[in-house]
Amino acid sequence: MSQIISAIMPLFWMVIVFSIIFTCIRVFKSKIKGKVGEFAVKVQISKYLDSRYIDLHDLTFNDDQGTTQIDHVLISPFGIFVIETKNYTGWIFGSERQKTWTQKIYKQAYKFQNPLHQNYRHVKAIEKILEDVIEPEMIHSFVIFHQGCEFKTEIPKRVFIGRDWINYVKQFDQQILTETKLKRIQLKLEKEALVRSFQTDRQHVRNLKNQHSEVSQ
Repeated sequence: MSQIISAIMPLFWMVIVFSIIFTCIRVFKSKIKGKVGEFAVKVQISKYLDSRYIDLHDLTFNDDQGTTQIDHVLISPFGIFVIETKNYTGWIFGSERQKTWTQKIYKQAYKFQNPLHQNYRHVKAIEKILEDVIEPEMIHSFVIFHQGCEFKTEIPKRVFIGRDWINYVKQFDQQILTETKLKRIQLKLEKEALVRSFQTDRQHVRNLKNQHSEVSQ
């Protein structure tokens, strides 16, 4: 009997390990996809933009509704760009004014918040933090969907696929911010941002759940 137990124990522990790995992948799948999308934008910034553009990514700030997480804030002499990234596949359906958009993969359909509305909240948070430094019109908002999705409705303004957003950013070519102001903006955003940690992410998720439950009541 002991020989049988000794023989199956390695298999038993292997099953346990694989079960833990599978569970972690399932739980953190959306987070992992999001990080991959953020990294892809960082690569594009380093490849297609010069050193005048400073990328601050994965920022969490307190706001009137709890906390808000911003994928990228791109600081430049030509303005501030607040970027929301979506690493989605399949077909995308949505317009500028719709509250929710739809992702369709084969016969499965999934609803998600209009990313333009989502990023509007991000912009408002940045405006409040920098209200004594710059004017609101110096802050620009747009959304990046990565290659692998296809819009089946007309792509709204300020929504881009792949690296098409680069041309949008480069059209702002008049210097409106001095180097001193840029440093001040960077320091202020870094100071106001919450520490990157599992606890910060968990609290943000709690805040989102509370907001959704209040809306549904």
